[in-house]
Amino acid sequence: MTIRSAAQAAARGLFNHKFSRLGLATVMLAVPLAACSTGASAANGNGAQVLVDRSTLTVETMLGAGGAAGNQASQFLRRAKAVVICPRIFKAGFFIGGEGGDCVLVSRAANGSWSDPAFYTMGSGSFGLQIGAQDAEVMMMLMNQTALNAFLNSQFKMGADAGISVATIGAGIGGSTGTAVGADIVTFTKSRGLYGGVSLSGSVFSNDSGLDQQYYGQTVGPRQIVVNMGAQNAGANPLRAMLGRFGG
Repeated sequence: MTIRSAAQAAARGLFNHKFSRLGLATVMLAVPLAACSTGASAANGNGAQVLVDRSTLTVETMLGAGGAAGNQASQFLRRAKAVVICPRIFKAGFFIGGEGGDCVLVSRAANGSWSDPAFYTMGSGSFGLQIGAQDAEVMMMLMNQTALNAFLNSQFKMGADAGISVATIGAGIGGSTGTAVGADIVTFTKSRGLYGGVSLSGSVFSNDSGLDQQYYGQTVGPRQIVVNMGAQNAGANPLRAMLGRFGG
């Protein structure tokens, strides 16, 4: 081996070593940040009620601020079969990105009232040239029974079901509802940070049975909570009232 080729090999080895350390550090950074919201709720003995209270505030801030986007969201909520509320989706990354958060699912009864919430976690990961951090509030309007049934599966991956159409409207820019007409799921987002926008494509939503049990004091599934209305907690009354205020 010549002196030049030996030097090149040494340089490649040094680069690969540094890149491997960077990649490992990125993964170790991105995963805890993406999971920070879920972990906090699970660790907190009152995490379920905290999440319900934050979801109530999200409905008020996203729909009560007025403007084109708030009015659009209220119009869709009045026609929705159910709604998923994520008061904080945290996304961070450096080359490798990740996002996560806690959400509640609430559905509309035949008489127009709203159910108590079932609890969900959301997580995803992505690879690509990206850097920054973002904190977002999300409301997903499930416009029909098909969308609700898909979400009530053990896991629901956004964009993976060809039979479920999704439209996203940024609550901060008053997006047009043209692309949302006829969609099974209409998502409204309000975000801050360095990323240009929030995309939930590829995000996986899973029922958090631990929070369900913590909140209702019994083992109960999401379908029993939001469809059969088989579990109640007075702590959810403000959330139900807020949805009734804006969603009829």
